[in-house]
Amino acid sequence: MKIQKYSFGVGDRFCHEGIAQLSALLKARREFGVDFVPVWNKSNREHQIVGTEPTGTREEADAAVKALGYTGQYFVDADHINLNTVDRFIDCSDFFTIDVADYIGKSGSMEERFLPAIREAGRIYRHIAEKKGEGNFVTEVSMDEVDNAQTPEELRYILKEIAAEKIPVQTIAPKFTGRFNKGVDYRGDLQQFEKEFEQDLLVIDEAVKEYGLPDNLKLSIHSGSDKFSIYPIMGRLIRKYDKGIHIKTAGTTWLEENIGLALADPKALALAKRIYVNALTRMEELTVPYATVIDVDADALPSPAEVEKWDAETYARTMRHNQADPLYNPSFRQLIHVSYKIAAELGEEYYPALEAHSEVIGREVIENICDRHIRRLFAE
Repeated sequence: MKIQKYSFGVGDRFCHEGIAQLSALLKARREFGVDFVPVWNKSNREHQIVGTEPTGTREEADAAVKALGYTGQYFVDADHINLNTVDRFIDCSDFFTIDVADYIGKSGSMEERFLPAIREAGRIYRHIAEKKGEGNFVTEVSMDEVDNAQTPEELRYILKEIAAEKIPVQTIAPKFTGRFNKGVDYRGDLQQFEKEFEQDLLVIDEAVKEYGLPDNLKLSIHSGSDKFSIYPIMGRLIRKYDKGIHIKTAGTTWLEENIGLALADPKALALAKRIYVNALTRMEELTVPYATVIDVDADALPSPAEVEKWDAETYARTMRHNQADPLYNPSFRQLIHVSYKIAAELGEEYYPALEAHSEVIGREVIENICDRHIRRLFAE
């Protein structure tokens, strides 16, 4: 099983936007002539918070493919798994993101810092291969959720040891300098990011030749959601070196769902507002698990009384990631990003609202993925 050159992780908290997500990638094919393989991804943490099972992601993907008559490659990603969580994903996934960031040491030689993590990746890979059979799934190794970016020398060492573990890695997610906060743009030095991204592309190219790794090995970007300022950089460099890329997104679809509800009708707008007001009262509970990947300025958050006066357009413009809009509020957007737990708790209202307003929501999802994300990657 070999993933194609370009792939896009379309995460979906509530497994309702599969058709819209696939439609966005098909629109990108029509408009930019680029085939993006859809990879539906959902982590164990998200399943636990929402109260869902990995089989639901598989069902969503299969249903979208059938509904649109899609005949290309597609995958279901067991996102950020480890030995403790992987087994519930075995039967329904064919893409496994092996997350070993917790095993990376903070000091010492490269061997002392990285070898324990790579050995753990080998154990997890072999466990999956024993269950599914070698060659029946795509393997990604993720090392992005750490404090410091890996240097080119460190990435070369990591890939060398991955090859020694005989892990047929097809995508690798290193850490880059800068903040990759959920649902908002990249924060950091763009020149430094460009330097690191280009160096990593070249290291991968050399590692494939030197260590016998799969020839389609490519970089995976976490979190790719809404990092608009780095998309032109990545697009230019993957074209320059004729390389593939995997971009993983998740929460951005849930945010577009929220916007779509706000625009749908007054009752759905009231539901979206209620999620926000509840989130304000539970902000610590919701933000602590995501503390390293969000920056919410509490002083910038509107009060419940203020939000109650908003019409649908004001709500949507405050949420929508358009940095040229004076109403856009990144703190508001980030708080909603981590508040999907509240929507899950309102499931008896929330799920019917998604189904009733699927057309409006779908337009927001398609525009977000195709026009705000992929267009930036391939526009000259």
